[in-house]
Amino acid sequence: MAGSTIALRLAEQGFAVSLFEAGPSLVNGPPICHLHAGGNLYRDISDQQCLQLLEQSIETLRVYPHSANIRPTVIAVPRQDPEHPEHLIPRLNLLKQRYQALVTQDECNAVLGHPDEYFRLYSREDMERLAQRELPDYTMTADDWMIPVARHLDLNNFQYPFVLVQEYGVSVFRLAATVSLALDALGNCQVHTSTQVTDLAYLPQPNQWRITYQSFDVNKADVISREIEVDYVINACGYRTGTLDNLASQPRQRLVEFKAAYVTHWQDSQADWPEVIFHGQRGTPEGMAQLTPYPDGYFQLHGMTPEITLFQDGLVRSTATSAQPELGESFKTKLKSGWQPQEAEARTQRAIDHLAQFIPAYQSAVIGGPPLFGAQQIPGDDPSLRAADVSFAGQRYARAEIVKASSALAAAERILEQLVCEGIISESASGASNRWEERFSITQQLSLEAIVEKAEQLAAARCFPTALALPVGQLKTPVTD
Repeated sequence: MAGSTIALRLAEQGFAVSLFEAGPSLVNGPPICHLHAGGNLYRDISDQQCLQLLEQSIETLRVYPHSANIRPTVIAVPRQDPEHPEHLIPRLNLLKQRYQALVTQDECNAVLGHPDEYFRLYSREDMERLAQRELPDYTMTADDWMIPVARHLDLNNFQYPFVLVQEYGVSVFRLAATVSLALDALGNCQVHTSTQVTDLAYLPQPNQWRITYQSFDVNKADVISREIEVDYVINACGYRTGTLDNLASQPRQRLVEFKAAYVTHWQDSQADWPEVIFHGQRGTPEGMAQLTPYPDGYFQLHGMTPEITLFQDGLVRSTATSAQPELGESFKTKLKSGWQPQEAEARTQRAIDHLAQFIPAYQSAVIGGPPLFGAQQIPGDDPSLRAADVSFAGQRYARAEIVKASSALAAAERILEQLVCEGIISESASGASNRWEERFSITQQLSLEAIVEKAEQLAAARCFPTALALPVGQLKTPVTD
């Protein structure tokens, strides 16, 4: 996500870009299921991180409108949870105020609906009233979205109020399709897939980097080694960023965490569901549960317990001698070759069981596809960090260190600012004064139909249900009053 977005931003601006990807396509990395617009998924991060995530999510929706799944997010706090939902309200009001200010500044920022409707609270009485209503033929209002939640939950097991927030989802397949199609349309970006960078060497004269890389044919029978000299290196290797840091002799402290989400199919569901987050204490058997809806009865599940989304020894650290945290062999095997069927089935079933604590009817759900998984890098030593983008080191060297997909655009902008600061490009050449839509003019021309077609191909090629590539809802019309 980081590498392709940064490459796209630079290429759209007219610069010559070479993008290296070890895999067969750009569709690699951890699961992307949610635009954490206000960070309401995480109670332990700072208000400042939440405000950053809000702004970055708005930018992401403006640049990649066809990647968004437009449905609200509902936050439910179980009775046994030590935190009360009332504690969320000051942060929600802070975010609502910032969202209003951003919309006042530029009406195109109103991609999360009207600021007055950013969040809504539902009392016990509200939920009991909605539980008596029939499912609507068309889901239009906030109350419509809440009806399946009210009808399927045991309302005695929760604290009140429930919260509905205008935070949306992202289809990793439509996002990948968008950047793939846009980069294909830009002749000044050379995408090298099935290619491994093997060496980096800084050349003081003429102040460039020499990149040595190997390209593999389909069967990896022939290996071709080549070199290229470039003016600037951007390390966007995701959880493997440390490997390039080591090649460049640039030490860095970071964490890497392996996590997974699970694809399930709930055939009995006839409703349009919002995303539902059941708060809980991370790393305990009562860890947060997350239900992310897709078309045709498919749902992605998270359970923040060591037996579901989290893994024993899945969080590792860099060392004094290596910037690359080393995951255990079982994780490397998953990342390289995929899962053993027995483990995938067992963890998916545990995710279903975990969710069924709150939605009993979900017990009838079945495995809907292979897990979505990856290793997530976190710069520094704070595992709760979520808003991060880029850092700079040495000569003409940047590291993209995003934790959330929505931070990729911020990383791209900071790199362009650095190029201006170092005198490599002019301020006008950076395009920083242009509106977001103007910075990605080729990307904005892509049609939803072309993106969906490509996304379905990407999903099917990886044995995922094509429903994960289909849109949910429609992007909101910007506010004009």
